[in-house]
Amino acid sequence: MRPPRAIVFDLDGTLADTRLDIAAACNHALGCVGRGGRSVEEIAGMVGDGARALVARALGLATNDPLTDETLGHFNAYYPAHAADHATWMPGAREALDACAHLPLAVATNKPRAATVPLLEALGLAPRFKVVVAGGDAPLKPDPAGILAALAALGVRPDEAWIVGDGPQDIGAGKAAGAVTVAVLGGFGREAALREARPDRLLPSLHALPELLREAATA
Repeated sequence: MRPPRAIVFDLDGTLADTRLDIAAACNHALGCVGRGGRSVEEIAGMVGDGARALVARALGLATNDPLTDETLGHFNAYYPAHAADHATWMPGAREALDACAHLPLAVATNKPRAATVPLLEALGLAPRFKVVVAGGDAPLKPDPAGILAALAALGVRPDEAWIVGDGPQDIGAGKAAGAVTVAVLGGFGREAALREARPDRLLPSLHALPELLREAATA
């Protein structure tokens, strides 16, 4: 692997553990339409394809069902103000970002911008990124448009960049963009799905990213 000239990170499950806040918002929305709540683990397994897909999965309905629309409205009204109530850094995230602080960094997430910005600010992550592409700014991953937009803003070609994420959506988007893909276990994505996505590297956690950067620099 060649050393990166820029790195684009996913957010939920990669840099930030947002399980509790997403579950609280989803269960709030479900309650507003008279549906029972789901466990944190259930909801975490539904995350990755944007808020509409999340509430549709929690309801067991199609994404275009009228009840999905109503529930999504409740989710979007609640979540931005509560996106960082319980959020924490993912294991190794701080060390990983310190190790690549010399590089231009971006975030490409399927999370709505209204929740992404307050989360980044609450965790002190916002100053570390030159570019943030959120849900609604571009087609959702695995479409590569958001990653391509982030890299264009950084002035870096896709084949010079690494894409780091915990879900198959991140790996699919990175591959479609023509970038090097680095999958990270321990987030929201299932290991089997990550392996099936065939990332260029699979790390046990972000604790391993600094060593991968050193390895690439001396290859």
